[in-house]
Amino acid sequence: MSHGPRSGLAAVSSALLAMSRHLEVRDVLKTIVASARELLDAQYAALGVPDDHGGFAQFVVDGVSEEQWRAIGPLPRQHGILAAMLHEARAERLADVRKDPRFEGWPKAHPDLVDFLGLPIRDGDEVIGALFLANKNCERPEGGCGFTQDDEELLGILAQHAAIALTNARLYERSRELTIAEERSRLAHELHDAVSQKLFSLRLTAQAAARLVDRDPSRAKGELQQVAALAAEAADELRAAVVELRPAALDEDGLVATLRTQIQVLDRAHSARVTFAGHGVKALPASQEEALLRVAQEALHNALRHSGADHVDVTLDRRGGGAVLRITDDGCGFDPQAVRHAGRHLGLVSMRDRASGAGGSLTVESVPGKGTVIEMEVPGG
Repeated sequence: MSHGPRSGLAAVSSALLAMSRHLEVRDVLKTIVASARELLDAQYAALGVPDDHGGFAQFVVDGVSEEQWRAIGPLPRQHGILAAMLHEARAERLADVRKDPRFEGWPKAHPDLVDFLGLPIRDGDEVIGALFLANKNCERPEGGCGFTQDDEELLGILAQHAAIALTNARLYERSRELTIAEERSRLAHELHDAVSQKLFSLRLTAQAAARLVDRDPSRAKGELQQVAALAAEAADELRAAVVELRPAALDEDGLVATLRTQIQVLDRAHSARVTFAGHGVKALPASQEEALLRVAQEALHNALRHSGADHVDVTLDRRGGGAVLRITDDGCGFDPQAVRHAGRHLGLVSMRDRASGAGGSLTVESVPGKGTVIEMEVPGG
């Protein structure tokens, strides 16, 4: 049997090896759909992982541009043929999906699908996903489907291995989450014990200094110096704990990939268009990468929750040996001076603290009715 540019055992082996190389669920899903589309020489491929609310927890496509995917709109619901594959756990091979009585239409920007091949992905008796292909790149028989019985059997093999790869990826992520949770719990206990002791000593020393101020100023001065020393030690221990709690994604994926992933999620979750572009940024010191990530998260939260923006653009560019992060929105804007005088900070104080703590600087430009630009620059290592 032939399947376009890649065929036979070598192509199947390549697809299965590609799936086994990844441990992150999202990467596994992307590899499955890309491998299926290439292996069976189809124009489109997609994989949906159902949630418990009639929708999809994850939905990955291949063959559709990012712009077209944005235009399609929200993730699909479990309906029509997709629902049949999930609930009845059987294969679907159709000459024209549009003529099937279960077809319920699709959004305006959705590509036109004709011949269709779909299979459930099963882990034992549980259906954990639906994998489907559309528009086979071949000459179709009169009134028939471009996908053949051989294609269905081949996709069945791929679906079985996809179930293994997806289950392994889920187990890996759960294991990592447990490890992170255990580590955070350990750090919390250590932090509580160490800092509580320092703060208790700090309180007693401050009380002693207060009693000595009038009758023995010189001793009071010594106690106050001890207060300063204890406060510095407590701050150092807090700072060390924060470093240990550095986001795992930064270590694994780097700043650019972490920002891109988080912003893609925000773009799908909010009505505002959220975009990201990163250019030429090299690895930065850990403290600077974390500060940039936290400032981006705080600024995005403000823009998406409070500004009413239609567009939020995030850029991260190289500047000298360091980098500059810029978050721009077209929302309602504000008067930074008025906000400061009113005692409202919109996270600006914490953002400035993070920037200065990483050896960088933060600027905020905003005018009521004209949006906001927040820029953070760090020097690099």
